[in-house]
Amino acid sequence: MNAQPKTVTRAGFAFLVLCLLLALAPASLAAELTVAAAADLNAPLQEIADNFHQQTGDTVRLSFGSSGNLTTQIENGAPYDLFLSADVGYPERLLKENLALPGSLMTYAVGAIVLWVPADSTLDVERAGMQVLLNPAVKRIAIANPEHAPYGRAAVAAMKHENIYDNVRNRLVLGENISQAAQFAESGNAQIGIIALAGALALDRKGRNWKIPQDFYPALQQGAVVTAHTKNKELAQKFLEFLNTPQSRAILTRFGFAAPEAK
Repeated sequence: MNAQPKTVTRAGFAFLVLCLLLALAPASLAAELTVAAAADLNAPLQEIADNFHQQTGDTVRLSFGSSGNLTTQIENGAPYDLFLSADVGYPERLLKENLALPGSLMTYAVGAIVLWVPADSTLDVERAGMQVLLNPAVKRIAIANPEHAPYGRAAVAAMKHENIYDNVRNRLVLGENISQAAQFAESGNAQIGIIALAGALALDRKGRNWKIPQDFYPALQQGAVVTAHTKNKELAQKFLEFLNTPQSRAILTRFGFAAPEAK
């Protein structure tokens, strides 16, 4: 007579364990992707990563910096699964060094640069364009360091295109990346900045900007590669494909990025 309750108790316990395992199953199947991303992607990529997590359950851990510095980190063994650069040159370098998976290179966006000033600035960037940099009131010009930031090299190219680089080079203040250059201009440490259009749009009404014509500098074709040492190859590829969905493309467009095929 005492055996029956004991059997029921064991069966009930087994059922509870099964329910617990089923409840935990989605969490155990979720994965985490580590992404090294160019600083110009800060605002849009955060939003895209959140959408990816909501739709897949997988977490995307983002680390932002200049493309050159992130490349050096990967060369030194940093455990990133995916690298989103502000150009295609750095991803191609990793491919040549066998530090990225062959065939994984994808151009995901085309960036742009602008002249940016705080909203209360007296500098007339809208009318003067690049010539505003010659204004005596401009004591410091913020750009990203061209040695390891593609957006910094684009800024230098634009100044050289207008034959003003030699006149202003001593007034340049170099940010570690394009986000820091924007911070210099926003904080007043520089009177004007040559920053990413994405950064200017993220700052919204805090400033005014003039978009530098695309033919003033080499196209900022932005490329991505899956790193060679990743243990999440399929998830990295899945996130790259997610970047090309209409939902993600709309976010990139909102922050001033053109589609790869655009010129």
